[in-house]
Amino acid sequence: MADDGNIISDLNLGNGEDTGPSAGIITQYVKDLSVENPSSPQSFQWQDQPQVDIQFNIGARPIDGEVHEVELKITCTSKAEAGTAYVVDLSYCALVGMRNLDDGQAHAFLFAEAPRILFPFARRIVSDAVRDAGFAPLMLEPIDFNGLYVQQLQAQQQAAETQPAGHA
Repeated sequence: MADDGNIISDLNLGNGEDTGPSAGIITQYVKDLSVENPSSPQSFQWQDQPQVDIQFNIGARPIDGEVHEVELKITCTSKAEAGTAYVVDLSYCALVGMRNLDDGQAHAFLFAEAPRILFPFARRIVSDAVRDAGFAPLMLEPIDFNGLYVQQLQAQQQAAETQPAGHA
């Protein structure tokens, strides 16, 4: 195959006549990684138990036809009474190829299945970053992305049902 610089030409999700639904990860990468250790070296002497706040966000955007970028953003902040020990901010992404999926299937793959696939890799990066900042590695608990996705859909559905109808 000639390299024409087109991501889609490299996407081989073949399935015979290519009419069945298919989806897959093309590549994964760190888009952005920030590690802050703002109170060092004093933070290494703190004796109180830190409070760790972990925030997740999932985003997706189309890139080129059948290719989308999925972004798993994780922010971990460790604070103690004396101040902030560390902040790790990671944007871990994947290029996802999808063919012949209806909108519901594509949305579910982008916001539930792809993040589930990405999470173990992002988890390791966060753990290593915290360790490399001089602290005990942070082991993030597994996340049920499919369960969260279903909850989000149900919450949106309930919000739509409780909206007052417009006046004609």
